Formats: sequence, C-alpha cells, structure tokens
Amino acid sequence: MSACVPTRATDPNQTERTHPPHSPPPSGPRRFRIAGADVSASIAVFLIALPLSLGIALATGAPLQAGLVAAAVGGLVAGRLGGSPLQVSGPAAGLTVVTADLIQRYGWRTTCAITVFAGLAQLGLGCLRVARGALAVSPAIVHGMLAGIGVTIAVAQLHIVLGGTPQSSVPDNLRALPAQLADMRPASVSVSVLTLALLMLWPRLPGRAGHLLRKVPAALVAVAGATAAAALAGLRLPKVDLPSWSNHALAGLPEGPVLGLVAAVLTTTLVCSVQSLLGAVAVDKLVAARPGNLSARVGRSRLDRELLGQGAANIVSGSLGGLPIAGVAVRSSANVHAGAVSRNSTMLHGVLVVIAALLMVPILELIPLASLAALVMAVGIQMVSLNHIRTVTRHREVWVYAVTTLGVVSLGVLEGVALGIAMAVGVALHRLTRTRIRHEEKEGVHHVHVRGQLTFLAVPRLSRTLHLVPHGADTVVELDGSFMDHAAYETLQDWQKTHTAQGGSVEITGRHPGTRISEPQSGSDCRCRPWTPWRNHQCDGPQSTPPAEKNPDGSCRSEPDPTGPGSASGHELARGISAFQRNTAPLVRSELARLAREGQRPSQLFLTCADSRLVTSMITSSGPGDLFVVRNVGNLVPRPGEESGDDSVAAAIEYAVDVLRVRSITVCGHSGCGAMQALLDSEPGGARTPLKRWLRHGLPSLERMADASLPWDRLAGRSPEDAVEQLCLTNVVQQLEHLRAHDSVARALDEGALELHGMYFHVGEAEAYLLTETEAGGVFDRVRESDLTA
Repeated sequence: MSACVPTRATDPNQTERTHPPHSPPPSGPRRFRIAGADVSASIAVFLIALPLSLGIALATGAPLQAGLVAAAVGGLVAGRLGGSPLQVSGPAAGLTVVTADLIQRYGWRTTCAITVFAGLAQLGLGCLRVARGALAVSPAIVHGMLAGIGVTIAVAQLHIVLGGTPQSSVPDNLRALPAQLADMRPASVSVSVLTLALLMLWPRLPGRAGHLLRKVPAALVAVAGATAAAALAGLRLPKVDLPSWSNHALAGLPEGPVLGLVAAVLTTTLVCSVQSLLGAVAVDKLVAARPGNLSARVGRSRLDRELLGQGAANIVSGSLGGLPIAGVAVRSSANVHAGAVSRNSTMLHGVLVVIAALLMVPILELIPLASLAALVMAVGIQMVSLNHIRTVTRHREVWVYAVTTLGVVSLGVLEGVALGIAMAVGVALHRLTRTRIRHEEKEGVHHVHVRGQLTFLAVPRLSRTLHLVPHGADTVVELDGSFMDHAAYETLQDWQKTHTAQGGSVEITGRHPGTRISEPQSGSDCRCRPWTPWRNHQCDGPQSTPPAEKNPDGSCRSEPDPTGPGSASGHELARGISAFQRNTAPLVRSELARLAREGQRPSQLFLTCADSRLVTSMITSSGPGDLFVVRNVGNLVPRPGEESGDDSVAAAIEYAVDVLRVRSITVCGHSGCGAMQALLDSEPGGARTPLKRWLRHGLPSLERMADASLPWDRLAGRSPEDAVEQLCLTNVVQQLEHLRAHDSVARALDEGALELHGMYFHVGEAEAYLLTETEAGGVFDRVRESDLTA
C-alpha cells in the first residue's frame, strides 16, 4: 500500500496560470467580481446585524457605537482572515453577560484593552493549532452556558422593557422585579409588546404575499415598525443616542488587579473561541444541507485559521473601541440560507455597517431603547433551546446542563463553566464506577454476577464478593460489561488460580450464561495450516469418520457423516472456530494480547464491498490492527445530508478520522460486482426493497458514467471488459467524491493529515490496481514491485 498515489483536494479559487503554446498571454489580471448571491446575502445579513448590534451594545452598557464598530470589524477582518467563509462575526449575545460584568468592574476603556489581549490569546492558540481542542468541551456545558447567558440577558432586558434600569446580577434583578412591575411605564411596555408581536408574527405571514414579505428580516421589521408607531403616536421614550465619532472612546491601558484582569482575558477568550468554533462547525452542516451546486462552491471551515481570524478581529475591535467579537449563529444562518457562496458576502455586510454608521445616524437615533431591549430579550429567550434540553436529557447529561446554567445565572460565566466541567467529570466517574456485583447460590453452584465497567475502583467490592465463595466450590463468574482494566483482571485471575488450586472450579462467562470464555479442547487429530482455512477444506470430522486425507498444501480433507453432528449443514462455524483456537490462536495470541493492551491504532480505513471473494487482509498483506474495515454492498459512501441516508458508513468514517486518526482512506471496488450489475439492470418503479433503497446511493456513479462530458475512468494497458467493469471503476472515483464531502474528511484533508486512495481488485486475475486521478479521468495502474522501490 506504500505505493499509493494520494489524492489532493483542489482549490476552487486557484486559477490556471498557463496558456496554450503559440497563443498570446492573458491581456491582464482578472477583474474583481462579486457574485449576485453574495450581494443579496450581505444585504439580508446587514438588515439583521444593524438592530442586533445596537441592542447588544445596549444590553452590555457599552456605548452604542461600540456595537456598530464590532459588527463592521467582524465583517471585514474576521470575514477576510477567518477560516469559515460563510460565518458572520460580530457582537454576540453569548458575550453580553461577560462584557457587561467587565464594564461594571473595570470601565469601558479597560474592557476594550481586555478585548485586545483576548484577541492576542486567540492568535496564540491559533498558532498552536489547538482549535479542535475547544470542540472537546461537552455540548451539555456549551448549551448550558448559552442558556444561562440567555436567562441573564432576558431578565436584565425585562427591566428596560418595563421602563426601568437593570441591576448588576440576576438575583438582584429578580428581587427588584416586583417594584419594577408596580412602577412600569405604559409607553415603554407598549413599544416593547409591539416589537415582540412583530418578531413572532412576521415569519408566520400566510399566502404568497406572506412568502414574499418574509424575505425581509423579522428583526428589522419589528424595530422599524415599533419606531414608526412610537413616532406617529408621539411617545416620549429614551432613544438611541449616537454621539459624534470624534468623542468615541478607544482602548486604554488596563487598570485593576492583575489576577482579575487575567481571569477576564481568559473568560473572554474562552467564550469567544468556543462560540466561534462551534458556530463554524454548525455553518459547515448548514452548507452541506444546501443543494449540491451551492455547497460544492464553498470550502470547509479551517478551524485554526478561524481562530486566527477571530483573534485579529478582536484586536482591531478592542483597539477601535468595539465590543468583543465572535461568530454569530443568527447572522451566519441567514447568510447561508440567503445563498452566499463566498466570504465576499460577510465582508460586504461589514462595508454596509460602516456606511450606516456614518450616514444613517439621524435615522438610527429615532429607535426607542425599549424596542431594542425587547429584541435582545427575545434573543436571550431563544438561547434557552428546548431542543438542546431534549438532547442532553436523551444522553443523560441533564445534570451537567442544569448545573452549568444555574452556575452562569448565579455566579457568572467562568464560574458556571467550571461548575459544569466539574459536574461532567463527576457524571463520567459515576458511570465508570457504577458497577453492581452480587453473589448467589443455585443448586450448589455459586454465581458471581458483575454488571458494568470493571475498573480498579470496583476491585474492593469484587474481592469481597469473591471471598464469599467457599473453598472448593463450583463457581461461575458472569461478566456483563464492555471494559475491564488491568487491576480488575489481575484480581480476578489471582483469585481464579487460588480457587482452582484449592479444588474448586471456575468458569468465566460473557453476558449470556453458557457462553464460555475459554479455549475449546482439540477434538480431532486433523492439523491444518493456520492461514489456510479460507481454502474451504473440511476438518474436525467425528472420530468415527475415516482418516482425513491431505491436500497438496498440507491442509486436511475429510468427508463428515452427513447424518452426524459434524455434518456441513450446521457445524462449519463451530469447526472453523475450533480450528482457529487449536492451530492459529497460539501463533497470534501474543500479538492480540498487545493489541488488547494498547487498543486499536490502525493507519488506514479500508472501505470495500461485502463480496465474500474479497479478503482485505489477504490482498493488502495486513494483519490484526492494521486496517479499520468497512464493508457494504457496492462499497458505497452515501453523501452527507441526504434524506434517509445511512449513518452507519458516516459514523465509521467519522470514528476512523476523528478518533482513530487514520492517515489514509481507501475505497476498493472489484470485478464482477453484483451491486454494479444490479444498478445497470435497475428499472424505475417496482417494489422498494431494502437492497434497492441502499443501491440508490450508487445512482450518482451511474449518472457519472452516462455523462458524455466527463472522461471515462479506465484501466492502464487495456479497456474495461464490459459495462459492469466500467461502472465498477467509475463507482470508485464517484465514492471518493462523496467521501470528500464528509466534514471530518474535509477537515483532515485541509490540514494535510489524510490521504485518499482508490483501488480496484480483479478477482479472476488476482490483480490489484491503484487509482491515479488526472484531468483526462481516473487511471487504475497495476502495483508492481518496481513501484515500491521507486
């Protein structure tokens, strides 16, 4: 396999710099162009970002201009330098509580300095390439943090909605709420109610006219409608006040205790980074769900680069007196759904924010603060997602979610996240130590039942239970768990040796009683070579059968009694297992013991057909632990995001790339593939059997072969024998394309940590071919000894 030629993802933005011979060179550089889809998407994002940026600045207690600065910098700097082309960055609701607390403690200028230092920390983390480490945080902690921030925002903004002023913490706001309700201002409440009503009703407008009107963002309609209503009614309310840009406060030297400032920088860095990286992953999923012609034009997120872009944006935003910046889910999803195809939409939205901040100040100053407060309160409520609660409940992590949420609400973001992490560790330890061990006696036989993971923490209980068994008694130990560590293994083995030496018997079984964990006794004198059982020989006949004859290679051949217990109709599996235990197991036991201790560390994912003639270990000369093998009918890789897709293949790919860290993936087709023949013979309609439903994932290969504009994939030195072989070759190339569309594979390819290979095995010739992809189509070359030494 060392002669494989890796495939490389091509850069869609790379232009061809050569020109045909005897032709004049290009007349000049290409003109900068912005796709129409990016223009329309940028306008949609701008209309959402403008009111939200002002509202978030209001919620933090920062100058309202700081929200516009952060929105512009997020679009221009993070949009240009970040690794997620369609993620929109700016002032995020998830940072509201952190920023408000910093402003109250240290003042605005020091908060800007903290933002700068947080950006520098993000640059350092990006250079260290630890972006994926942030994704290791439990989703329950992240969702709990966002829910706690959402509750804090909603409770604080409720006071502004009622016409008052929020307090510094959620408990203080809750204690002051009765007095605020008694002294609420009808004008503020009416404007806020109108804003909330428009927010909820606008996306639900019925009919064709409603479909057209819903293209205008609900946030813009709500704020504009409330502003117009307040102006027409002549209500006197506090409104947006944007002082002259000449008086705008910039970052100053940080003032305060060093430890407090360091904690503030770490908190800001953590929240900004985690929210941005999780947002980038979510954007990739949204892009993958779009139609193929749109998703193919957008590259996958590069998380380390995204972290660098966010760090640069925070440095610029803090220096210019802007709020901290992170990826924003609402604006990013609007950008994707609006059809954006490049980072130009994000940058253009930043330009529009700059234009609005300079030219639309008189219009912005008409907006009532109560309307912005209602808008931000609605965003805070939406951060408490019922879908997230159902998800963490299903995964039995609701306590982690609840503790994180309550910690953020009561103590603060950093403290709440720390409590959530501690709770997550506690839950994991509880699951690890939740081992039930019981002893009972049935008909003179002592049974020891172990339920759960058997680790060193359960060794004292295991030892006490085992000593309840009398000396010399017959004992059955039933292990019902997926893990046993070395300490538990030693304890069990030592007791077994001692108990056996005292005249007792010990049988260790698996989950189902009667399934012995032991080596079967040899029941025949037939000795077959350990590595030849695939030759379909027949061994282990009963003692009454005639002596076994020898095959030319030394393997055995005997004809079992067709009426006896050793007949081929029911005992081939048992005979094969017995032969393995007797002949092969002694040769591989030490190697398998090492693999059992160290765990599996395969270097390759090998995805091939379920055809019984294709023996992966034989054609790749690999042994136990070398290959992570996935087999299915037709060696198909369903494209991600397809309705009713098969998650088993996608799960294996994700596990191999993200957990096992394989360095290469091989898609292997073979000659005479029944699945490809079935595709060629398939007709529209008919019964939708499970096989037909599965084979629909091979239809793109059939379409690729029928596409006259694409060159045919071929074998080196000869043409395909027939249409089936042609489809087998085309299918390998097509499944590699499907493979590149998976998130984990795309990320690993971008990082240079993974290679993709195509392979074709001709069963009749026992010949393997490796794929080399060229502009003229894929070519499958034989693997020769000279290739290995080249």
